Amino acid sequence: SGAGPARRGPRPPAGGGDGLSRAAMAVMGVLLVVSTTLAVWLADPTGALRPDTSSPGSTDDSQSAGSTSGSVTPTGETTEVTVRVEGMAFTPSSIEVPAGNQLIITFENTGDQYHDLVLATGAETGSIAPGAAATLDAGVIGADTQGWCSLPGHRQMGMTLEIRAVGGSGSPSSMTGTDATQSGDHAHDGTSSASAQVPSATQLLEQARTSDPHPAELPAAQDSTEHHHTFRVTEQQDTLAPGVTHTVWTYNGSTPGPVLRGKVGDTFHITLVNDGSMGHSIDFHAGDVAPDEPMRTIAPGQSLEYTFTAKRSGVWMYHCSTAPMSMHIVNGMYGAVIIEPDDLAPADREYVLVQGEQYLGAEGDVADATRIAGLVPDIMTFNGRAFQYDAHPLPARVGEKVRVWVLDAGPNQPLAFHVVGAQFDTVWSEGHASVSGGTSTDGVTRGETGAQVLPLLPAQGGFVEFTAHEPGRYAFVNHAMSLAEKGAHGFFEVTQ
Repeated sequence: SGAGPARRGPRPPAGGGDGLSRAAMAVMGVLLVVSTTLAVWLADPTGALRPDTSSPGSTDDSQSAGSTSGSVTPTGETTEVTVRVEGMAFTPSSIEVPAGNQLIITFENTGDQYHDLVLATGAETGSIAPGAAATLDAGVIGADTQGWCSLPGHRQMGMTLEIRAVGGSGSPSSMTGTDATQSGDHAHDGTSSASAQVPSATQLLEQARTSDPHPAELPAAQDSTEHHHTFRVTEQQDTLAPGVTHTVWTYNGSTPGPVLRGKVGDTFHITLVNDGSMGHSIDFHAGDVAPDEPMRTIAPGQSLEYTFTAKRSGVWMYHCSTAPMSMHIVNGMYGAVIIEPDDLAPADREYVLVQGEQYLGAEGDVADATRIAGLVPDIMTFNGRAFQYDAHPLPARVGEKVRVWVLDAGPNQPLAFHVVGAQFDTVWSEGHASVSGGTSTDGVTRGETGAQVLPLLPAQGGFVEFTAHEPGRYAFVNHAMSLAEKGAHGFFEVTQ
């Protein structure tokens, strides 16, 4: 209050005890401040806590994170826009906002599967169920920025949003490519990532030796003409090679899914249960039904009944038909249905081999949609794992008739199926036998005839038969040799 001399600082201690006490109190005060600051930093090391993310499917998810204001002066006005889903796109796909306005987006998921809206600034809606909506506060807009759906593969299918600041200063927030998809927690949308680690053939073979092989034997035929199966969708981690994992989506926990076997006229009753975290579906090529209901995408926790009657013989593919289909197939959701021709003679051994492709994302992540679109697989597989039948050869004996049912699940690469050292005396593909029992089927007499390759495009299937006359290891390959060298390779171990 102005009375008496002003203090210029703490007075020197009058004695050792009092000084020590005051010094200790000062140290304790500093430690308290430091510990409090440390606790805040550990809770939010970036200095700004992320917005709360509510559960999928809520109808009032108001989210906000960051802005593109830069040096723009806020106008105090608000622009409100509704964005909807049409197919695999946002509508509108472009928004113009006066620079300085606050942007509020009402996101309505009018699609048939889960979607979200993520901005390069970090603002996001969270995953929204079909028919639900969310409100996203994009903040004050001072520069152009981008948005997208972060579910795997959706951005590559065209689910992008441009926000243009009318009168703004450039576009510092319009991140593209890897920079954009790595912002926040959105490195899992299937966009190309420089951190993908592709194992060598040696590493893949090492892992195959330590893993149980996928059963390749054709399941035994059933007496019943009515077949009942439950397919559960799972999402799980798989080890590709020592230290290299990726996330797979499967039917019943394996890739490929269960092999179904029957005859023309049999009826299959399928119960599909989605135990995953996003929308999935199933499409049986062996069925002859309208796709609208049985092949629809179902949300997590839902199920559907899918019934079809096999009208024609063949090696038929089934797969998830949820967009983008290439992503769902590559990620493991495919399998085979074998409907035997009526006049098929018995064989001593029957195997099923399904070729698949892998395009790797970041460590532990799903497949890379950009690499899938590039059509150059990182790994090729028979029955879901590279080189597994090198590590665990398929047995046969000299003189036995071996029948191999083959399906190319794709989604991109062809299959030229060949057994090194053997000749096929029967080749049957897509409902037609080009060679049957060593005899040509085109009406031209050539005497004894044979074939060296069963050629298949993606989704095509067929079977071959051969007999080995000497013991040994007979390699089977995709004779597109660079694909064989990436894992489409195995052995028949023929003994006396």
